Amino acid sequence: MSKAFTKDDAADEPLVVPSRPPLPAGVSNYVTARGLATLRAELARLLDERAALDTTSSDHERAQARVAIGTRIRELEERLASAVVVDASAHPRDQVRFGARVTVRGETGADRHYEIVGVDEADAAAGRVAFVAPVARALLGKSVGDTVLLRTPRGEEELEVVAIE
Repeated sequence: MSKAFTKDDAADEPLVVPSRPPLPAGVSNYVTARGLATLRAELARLLDERAALDTTSSDHERAQARVAIGTRIRELEERLASAVVVDASAHPRDQVRFGARVTVRGETGADRHYEIVGVDEADAAAGRVAFVAPVARALLGKSVGDTVLLRTPRGEEELEVVAIE
């Protein structure tokens, strides 16, 4: 049978493993306690996944999975080694700091909530923004009643800090 009709073509495709979001050069890897626990849980899950690879159907699939998981484990171990846990309870509550949950009011009058977290913890759908994100950088150090000008692709928007938790 011609090689054109076999599944071996997939073996020639390069394996692409998406990497973790990068930390900007010279920036510490700040994490919350929750973020550190999440990273550790992810590492434990990956180690379990790697140990369970013997049930994978073919040697080729097993080898590709080992490479992918190994790459993810190495990246995660690097992040854990560089993690600096920030205790938000030690910061003053009258200013926006790392780990704070901030409520802002936009020009439309609608309130939005952001939690300032580490790069690996960021999840826009859950309102968690990385401390290096433009909205977080604009809010850090501000107090209730302060306004910030946020530049977005849609233009500039003025936000007022209405609560800090």
